Amino acid sequence: MSEASVHDQVPRGALVGIGILLAVSLVAVTAVRVSGIDVRTPDAEAVMVRELRFEDTANGGVAVIDARSGLVVESFTGEQGFLRGSLRALARERKARGLGPDLPFQLIGRRDGRLTLIDTATGTRIDLESFGPTNAGVFGRLLMKPDAADGGATAPQVAPLASQSLRP
Repeated sequence: MSEASVHDQVPRGALVGIGILLAVSLVAVTAVRVSGIDVRTPDAEAVMVRELRFEDTANGGVAVIDARSGLVVESFTGEQGFLRGSLRALARERKARGLGPDLPFQLIGRRDGRLTLIDTATGTRIDLESFGPTNAGVFGRLLMKPDAADGGATAPQVAPLASQSLRP
């Protein structure tokens, strides 16, 4: 045995310890998953809800349309990485289930400032705050913004507690 290989070996006790730690972690995770315990923080009360549709535009952008009024809320051009990525994931889920773009998405602002995007067609949800304040802020603007096509006269559908402010 060469001198270099003797010094490169990991002590047997350390390997056994790592193996035991991995086994205990795997058993603990499996126990929680099988038990059905919900490890998510419960959703805070919704203070604002807006139903939106997203459509590709001729110039390669994305038009955000208020599903109730049919008016454009905002148009995005350029890459818009997070917005496009989120919508692409939701569209892929719809396509896999054979569903079209007819049903709107619900954008929900919660009392604690969190934002949730729910696909009403599939029930898939994205907790937007999980992606940081800058990315969540892209959708947060859509919740607060009036329709663009009517000069801002139509406000979003607001739940009774709309006086609560939302963090961007």
